[in-house]
Amino acid sequence: MHTVRSEASTVPEAAKWWSPVDLTPGYFALVMGTGIVSVALHLCGYAVASEVLLAIAVVAYLVLVALNIWRIIAYRSAVMSDLSDIAQSFGFFTFVAGSGVIGSRLAMAGWWTPAAMLLIVAAVSWLFLGYIVPVVAVLGRAERPIIKGANGLWFIWVVGAQSVAMLSATLEPILTAAREILAITAVFAWSLGLILYVAVAMFVALRLMTFPLDPREFNPPYWISMGALAITVVAAARIAEMASAPMVDATRGLVAGMAVLLWCFATWLIPALFGVGIWRHLIHRVPLRYEPSLWSIVFPLGMYSVAGIYLGRVNELPIVETVGTAWLWIAVAAWALTFIAMIRAILLRIIRRR
Repeated sequence: MHTVRSEASTVPEAAKWWSPVDLTPGYFALVMGTGIVSVALHLCGYAVASEVLLAIAVVAYLVLVALNIWRIIAYRSAVMSDLSDIAQSFGFFTFVAGSGVIGSRLAMAGWWTPAAMLLIVAAVSWLFLGYIVPVVAVLGRAERPIIKGANGLWFIWVVGAQSVAMLSATLEPILTAAREILAITAVFAWSLGLILYVAVAMFVALRLMTFPLDPREFNPPYWISMGALAITVVAAARIAEMASAPMVDATRGLVAGMAVLLWCFATWLIPALFGVGIWRHLIHRVPLRYEPSLWSIVFPLGMYSVAGIYLGRVNELPIVETVGTAWLWIAVAAWALTFIAMIRAILLRIIRRR
């Protein structure tokens, strides 16, 4: 931590407000939330609003990529500090999920080449981080028990896998030359993501039951537990739609059935998560102010809307589609409030630093 502070002190005082040294690894949740709300708006026919949010998501993605490259080059010790912090390190998977979500939205708009490139980026980075993060954050630490650091951010590992599955299944009907490899990638990533969800849920539940929980620790990323289920539903529905292939034919019935079950479980989680928010902010008086992790609420809300709309249409479940369509406005309201709060926080920081 001393090294990080020393690096930060070398930044000119007038420019500290935009220095990437304090950039949280989970800030790509901004891209995830904006991108998935854009997808939901597109599915409901609100083309202009969807394209506006897509543009915001793409700009945010490019800016965050540039800032993170700058941070890796100029503030390596800060990056390693985040990577070795088990409570924060899984936030790096938001880059994977953001790439997958943006790629899926671009594919819906007919931008096949950028979407395919983002699939490669998401798949490679997910595999790389999938080995690096557990090794550095878990096996590389002497302190025990490790389970004490488990939190809702760990579910981003699952979201990353399912974003790869969703984008692979989306591109499969279009990129006919790579249809076989896309089918294998979609089923493989979906299956692995489902198993990881069970494992992560066990770790987080064990942490909640074993150690005291400060209300301030029950932060917005716990909503990702529901968002991970919702994106698993969408990926499953996409896989069920894919053309005949050995890997797809062997799992189509199982995947389609699991999509319905997982949507029900995601629906069941929502009242519990709202209840936790009431317990945190109204009963224990934890202040509700802007923090980057609030985008971890926007993404699950948007993802649940997309899951309901897509599952309802694919499986001919009109009630599920109606729920997803109605939920869109909750997601849009959450996005608008969080975006306004983010802009306000940035402006206030600039004013105070100046």
